[in-house]
Amino acid sequence: MELPTPEDLREHRNRVGLTQSALADRAEVSQPLIARIESGDVDPRLSTLRRIVTSLDAAEGGIRRARDLMHTSVIAIAPDDSVREAIDRMGEEGYSQLPVVHDGYPVGVISNGDVRRASSENAAELPVADVMRESITTVAPEATLDTVDTHLDHHDAVIVVESGQMLGIITEADVAAHLS
Repeated sequence: MELPTPEDLREHRNRVGLTQSALADRAEVSQPLIARIESGDVDPRLSTLRRIVTSLDAAEGGIRRARDLMHTSVIAIAPDDSVREAIDRMGEEGYSQLPVVHDGYPVGVISNGDVRRASSENAAELPVADVMRESITTVAPEATLDTVDTHLDHHDAVIVVESGQMLGIITEADVAAHLS
């Protein structure tokens, strides 16, 4: 059996998003002991190390990631499609917004509010690119629920992207559904 190094423990703790204090509480040890173990100042007893590793593994299993929350069947619109097409698609699908995607990558979002704010009489004939908002947030599939939630405080949706391709979308409704 290969034991984790102090660096392994610190990296694992950071990866699962725990502070030293939170890990200490979970493993029922003191925070200064965690700090000393991670700095290599002390070699813990095997039973203590087992409690720490078990706590880290349990915390990692309980973390929800973007890949767990996202909808993979994304209804999107292209920047050169007309605003009328966007309105029709939102109506058909029952959505209030759509990601705007060019060559598989999100470049913006268009919502009912954006359409209302387009004050031109012929706004429906304009290309989506003229009406959309370019501020859209993307995250990797491994992003934590906390990260996604932070982005949703400022944006209507979060797009999950990997290797330059859109994999899915997350809205507040998706987060709420996973919390219940």
